[in-house]
Amino acid sequence: MSVNDLKNSSETNWERVDRMTDEEVDTSDIPPLDETFFANAKLRIPKGKVPILVSVDAEVMEWFKAQGSEYQNLINAALRTYAEAHKGDSR
Repeated sequence: MSVNDLKNSSETNWERVDRMTDEEVDTSDIPPLDETFFANAKLRIPKGKVPILVSVDAEVMEWFKAQGSEYQNLINAALRTYAEAHKGDSR
């Protein structure tokens, strides 16, 4: 599966969404943000990325690059998914 496969799976009419005004957006199912929400809210600033140098198999790199110009983000997402799936594993 490629990044393009993910992009093409949506049945949303994005052109219609882009044309909608703020008044046309249905927000009836969104609860109001009250004092309790803000009292419990926490500011979360994501950590920056760390540049690294890593050696990978040529065919692996070719595959990621073939997915498009955002291939580095795709590699990061794959590594994050793997790391999250293996949290708590001991080696």
